[in-house]
Formats: sequence, structure tokens, C-alpha cells
Amino acid sequence: MNSLSNTVKTALFIAIISPTLVFAKTTLITNIQGYTITGNSLESFAAIAFTDDKIDKIYSATDKLPTSKNLTIIDGEGKTLIPGLIDSHGHILSYGLSLLRADLVNSASEQDAINKTLAYAKNNTELTWIQGRGWNQTQWPSNAFPSAESLDKQFPKQPVWLKRIDGHAGWANSKAMAMAGITKDTVSPEGGEIIKDKNGIPTGVFIDNAMALIDNSIAPLTIKEQKQVLVKAMGSLASYGLTSVHDAGIDTDNLNAFKELSQENAMSIRVNAMLYLPSAKWQQTLAGGKYRSEDDMLTFNSVKIQTDGALGSRGAALIEDYSDHAGHKGLLLNTPKEFENLVNTSMRQGFQVNSHAIGDNANKLVLDTYETYIKATKTQDLRHRVEHAQVLRLEDIPRFAELDLIAAMQATHATSDKNMAQDRLGPTRILGAYAWRKLLDANTIIAAGSDFPVESPNPFFGLHASITRQDHKNSPQGGWFADQKMTPLEAFRSFTLDAAYSGHQENIIGSLAKGKKADFVLLNHNLFTMPEQKIWQVSVDKTWVNGKLVYKK
Repeated sequence: MNSLSNTVKTALFIAIISPTLVFAKTTLITNIQGYTITGNSLESFAAIAFTDDKIDKIYSATDKLPTSKNLTIIDGEGKTLIPGLIDSHGHILSYGLSLLRADLVNSASEQDAINKTLAYAKNNTELTWIQGRGWNQTQWPSNAFPSAESLDKQFPKQPVWLKRIDGHAGWANSKAMAMAGITKDTVSPEGGEIIKDKNGIPTGVFIDNAMALIDNSIAPLTIKEQKQVLVKAMGSLASYGLTSVHDAGIDTDNLNAFKELSQENAMSIRVNAMLYLPSAKWQQTLAGGKYRSEDDMLTFNSVKIQTDGALGSRGAALIEDYSDHAGHKGLLLNTPKEFENLVNTSMRQGFQVNSHAIGDNANKLVLDTYETYIKATKTQDLRHRVEHAQVLRLEDIPRFAELDLIAAMQATHATSDKNMAQDRLGPTRILGAYAWRKLLDANTIIAAGSDFPVESPNPFFGLHASITRQDHKNSPQGGWFADQKMTPLEAFRSFTLDAAYSGHQENIIGSLAKGKKADFVLLNHNLFTMPEQKIWQVSVDKTWVNGKLVYKK
């Protein structure tokens, strides 16, 4: 009797502490054209088996497949299966909000943007503030910044705040400026600019740090509201085949919203969070240390620091004047001393430092500061990153590998900026801009992303741009500065294994192998055999994260 009781007790104990031993069920996906990176090569396979959140084995076409009553078999119908794609630089909350606000992407003119905003307002009559995002004056016939005056004609009494596509400029109407207390006498803050007319009157356009003057007049989202937006955003991102995103600059409240979602098992994709410095309570959050959920769905081990603005709004910090704006060199959003203090503090507390740098002056500042403090803090193994690394002096390119830095770059920025970048930079500086091939040849690891919602989160847009240096109309012929193209394998690696490496996660995600996380996507086209010019048209049939089907077409 005692022996039987002990047996029952042991069985109950095992069931309690390790339920997977009792309830684990293996899934086998067969009849697929599978691809993953092994070493420096692309490996093909025909089936994959996983139990719970881990991969058991990948099978070649000649391997004998397992059979078992406890086996769920899924027919892949000959479709292509690849590792889950990773976006190393996106903004999840902003993306979620963009799905809920006026969409001004591809507005043909200032008036077209106003018409789209008006249509949105008519469908959202309960809103106090009308907000939107996506306008880009460089795509308009005027090629000029918009004005509050034009907005006022349709919105004389309701505050309107519309952010530029890159998030580095905003367009307000007079009501919004009045509510924010903006007058002729308001002084531009350090690292920002209130654009004024010849009489000193604010035009309604605010650049970089000046945007906070309007933002601070809008009630912040509650944690509950943030969670609702984040869930919507993550669901959308999964539909593009993204299984992991590095969220490039969130505050403590946003991090806490993610933690609650993680604890509620409500996250459909993995998030590697970067704390924005400086932001509210950032010192206390860093002092609290790093965070990793048990299922690796949420990781916090890095910070994001902004050094300058964007090229399109001429906020990127250049060493010499803009080629199309004499006397203007862009903006540093923190003084060099402030930037040094943020870098030093973060490195000494053991956090990976990821710094936004667009212009050559900003990139030089980041590299010089990193060189000093990596040595002082002995943190070279933390894989510090330069976000964007967009305009580089040619002599600075070798410094990335010398300092073991990662270039977190967004291929679609090149194909979006190609119509204005050379105007901004001239014929010499452009040779160090969007320089993927030069960086790769100098042994730099590139982690790919999109910077959504600045660009579409669709990773196949990024893969297409990386490989072709063309837009979706196959322009320009042969590719824009075609000598900077990536090979298909390099581009694929930048969205998988190297993106995982940039987040210290290459041992669990980024490729498909025994013991790694079951993150993968099933595609409707074969990424590696289709014409390169059509890669942007690939769509996703199914997405699995942590062994769970989180999206089905």
C-alpha cells in the first residue's frame, strides 16, 4: 500500500512540477520547402518537428519521418518555411497608434493630406484631438513644409497634430498651438526648431525636440490603453512574418505595459525592449536591472539614445552644411556632454547601448564616445549598436568592426530616400550613405529592420530593397548605387541570425535547429527561387511563435 501511495504521489509531483512531461504533444510539419542558415550556408529541409516551444529536429528529404499516436501532422502543401523574421528596429506603440489614426502615407500634396485628415475626423467624431502620421513634403509638388493656415481652413476649432512619416517633425493647426501656449515669443528648445515665417510667426511645423511642446498638451495613454494598442500592433506585425521586434525606445510605463502583457500570456510576438534615454523614471528603471520573461517573449537589456534627427526634415546632424540648405547643419538632440553621460551611465550598469545616428556628425560623435567608454567600462562584449548608421564618413566605416559594434540599418530607408538624399548630401557624402556593402566588406554585422511606422513593417519590402536597391517599380534600373547591394543570403541573415545576434538571442532564435525556439513562418512564394524584383510581393500564410500558431491567413 505504501509503495502504491508513493507511486501515486510521485506521479502527481511530476505532473505538478513538469506538466510538459505529461501533456507535451509533438507537431510535425511536412511537405515544405524549408530554409535556414547553418554556419555561413543556406540549408534546405523538407520537414520540421517541434514539441511545445522547442524544435526537436529538422528533416532532409531523405530522412525517415517519425510516426506516433501522439503526433500532430500538418501538411505544408509544398510551401516555403523559414525562420521567423526579426525586425531589429521598430516602434510598436507608435505603429499601433498609426493603425488607429489618420494615415497620411503617400499623400500626394498638402491638400491631399488635409483631405485625408478631414475624412478621418468625420469617422471619429468622438475625438478631442485629431492626430495622424505619414506626410512627407519631399513627395509633394511644392517640396515645402505645410502650414497651420492650410489646416485652419478645415479645422478652425479642433486641435490637429500630424506627424511627419519619420516622426521627426510635426504639423499643428492654430488651435493646437494655442492649447500648447505657442506664440511668436516661444523660443525653440535645445535640439529642436519651431519653424517661423519672415515675421517670426510660428508656421505650425515643429522639428525634433520642439515637437514635445505640442505632445505635452495631449493626455498620455493609460497603461490599459497602451496594452490594447500593443496587442493590436503585435497581431498586425505577426501577419507580416515578424516573430520578434526590437522596440527602439520606450519609456518605463510602456515597459510596464509589456510586462503585464507578458505575465498575462497576451504577447503574440517576442519583444526586445530598449529604454529611451532620457525619459521619465529612466534612472530608477536602469537601477532595477535587466528583465527576461521565462518564455523569452519579453527581454529588456538595452537602451536607446537619440543623437540627431532625420535627413528628410534636415534634422540629421552633418559636419558640413546641407548641400541644399546653406548655413544649416542639422540638430544634435543632446549636447555631446549629455550624450557621454547617458552612454557612460548605461554601460556601467551593464546595458547594451543603441544610439540613433543619421548624419555623419552624429555618427562620428557616437563612434568617438563609444570608443572612449567601451574601453573605460570594458563592455565590448555587450555588442553596442549604432541605429541607422545612415551617413558615414568613409574613414569611420572600419571603426564598427574595430569596436565590435553592430550597424542596425533599415534597407527601405535607402529606397525611400533616394529621391532626396543626394540633394541633401551632395556627390561626395552620398558615397558613405546607406553603405551596406562597404560595411559588410569591413566585417560589420548588419541587423536589419524597418523603423516602422516610418516605413512599412513588411520585412519582404526590406529584403527586396537590400537585394535590389530598387523601389516597387523596379526603379532605378539596376539599383540605386547598386554597388552597395547585399546578396540574398546576406539580406536573409540580416533579418534572422544577425538580427538575433544583435539582441543577444542567437542561441534561441534566428535559425532553425534542435533546441531552438519554434519560431517560423510559412510563405506563399519561395523566397530563394523567385525573381528578386518580386520579393516585396511575398505574403505570409502562417506564423508560429514559441510553438503557437499566432497568425493564419
